[in-house]
Amino acid sequence: MTRAPSPLYTDPVHLAPTDPAVIAGPDGTWWMFYTQRRAREPDGGTRWVHGTDIGVARSSDGGLTWTYDGVVAGLDPHPGRNTLWAPEVIRAGDRFHMFTSYIPGVPDRWEGHPRSILHHSSSDLVAWQYDGVLPLSSDRVIDACAHELPGGGWRLWYKDEAHGSTTWSVDSTDLTEWSAPVEVIGGAPHEGPNVFRLGEYYWMITDEWRGQAVYRSTDLTTWEPAGRILDEPGSRSLDRGVGHHADVVVGRDEDGLEVGWIFYFTHRISGSVDNVVDPRRLTDIHVAVLRADGERLGCDRDAPVALDLRRTV
Repeated sequence: MTRAPSPLYTDPVHLAPTDPAVIAGPDGTWWMFYTQRRAREPDGGTRWVHGTDIGVARSSDGGLTWTYDGVVAGLDPHPGRNTLWAPEVIRAGDRFHMFTSYIPGVPDRWEGHPRSILHHSSSDLVAWQYDGVLPLSSDRVIDACAHELPGGGWRLWYKDEAHGSTTWSVDSTDLTEWSAPVEVIGGAPHEGPNVFRLGEYYWMITDEWRGQAVYRSTDLTTWEPAGRILDEPGSRSLDRGVGHHADVVVGRDEDGLEVGWIFYFTHRISGSVDNVVDPRRLTDIHVAVLRADGERLGCDRDAPVALDLRRTV
């Protein structure tokens, strides 16, 4: 089987894709939504990570090759140029739901700006209906992820920067009405929660900017620490930094064993590109294999990846 390339994908327009979310489309292809940072932005500060759209790439060969398909139109409910980050896309019945982080304007610094999470829905991943702002625990919230609950309904996790950059959650039976927020993972600051089922456990990974912290659960409510992954530099092309803000798709490998394919981004350590003032702005999306090994997740980011999203479970 053909192995996945390294990097798996680089945005051809702005050269800095981050925060990938991968989902099967209604037409049999696979779609990758991501934050389209702008590495060539000439102004200083953090303007290059703000004023961003949600980029789209598509694959018709099970995820081995991705073709840029522009940006998602119609997500911004307000006039002017504003900021969209960190898409989460799920399917519930015959509708897709997207949750995106939203910041007014194009700030030139990280701090001091309200952040909310927007909800949109669609039947085809192209035309999106605006369904409002989620009622969460503060006005400094980003990085949504969602998973079905064992007894029905959904739970959505997110980062609350006003509460120490910790992970909180809300529940919904219909993705319309939401419960009161509760803290889920406290402790050291982190972001980018992602939740999936692999083997005997549910797993949550969070980006600690030194790799992905791992937690395990049997019920999606009580979480136990379970190590860290993507915390050591890789040896593949352009995969030399720690792995950031990831998404996981569960499928089967060539031997029929259940695995997770983890899609993550890294910053380039060196190199130069025309009109990019700082090579550390350049990012790439990579994929590696996760395996459930008892009460831990195993991830060898240097191992060849036999990626075929058509073998999802």
